[in-house]
Amino acid sequence: MTTKFENLEAAVKNVLGARLLQSFSAFGELTVVLAPADYLQAMIDLRDDASTAFEQLLDLCGVDYSTYADGAWDGARFAAVSHLLSLRNNWRLRVRVFAADDDMPLLPSLVEVWSSADWYEREAFDLFGILFDGHNDLRRILTDYGFIGHPFRKDFPVSGYVEMRYDADQKRVIYQPVTIEPRENTPRVIREEHYGMKG
Repeated sequence: MTTKFENLEAAVKNVLGARLLQSFSAFGELTVVLAPADYLQAMIDLRDDASTAFEQLLDLCGVDYSTYADGAWDGARFAAVSHLLSLRNNWRLRVRVFAADDDMPLLPSLVEVWSSADWYEREAFDLFGILFDGHNDLRRILTDYGFIGHPFRKDFPVSGYVEMRYDADQKRVIYQPVTIEPRENTPRVIREEHYGMKG
């Protein structure tokens, strides 16, 4: 007797065919990897084919793999990971697609496939700098419009590049270079030789 997971895996492999680069189980869910060129049509097929029927896009997030596996990662740097749900079949699927160019990560937009992709793709653009071709309103959603850089990239400085503050003289918010001085915090257990010891 085949399990639900085996049925899902067979249905996905049947729908995707040669477009499926890789599939594996992670955290109890099937994960598939697609090429950027096949991404849009494959997602349409996963939604429209009755054997998979993924009606909902639950989530789409960006990932920066530059420091993955303690820097041993040698693949593409940026990926978009989508989580799909089929209510009809009561199963889930994780889809990963890597952007071909690390300097300008570009992937097809899924907004025309699932409208819920709109804000998810804006978030991935804002935080990781991943561009989505075909998105009709790709602008920042979580950071300020004047924000410089993409704060979830692994090479983005923890303190940022600029800070904003209210200037009472100018009666407005101004931007200025970061004035935070880096410092090293040493826990008390290391700093004080007899910390936590009685008398």
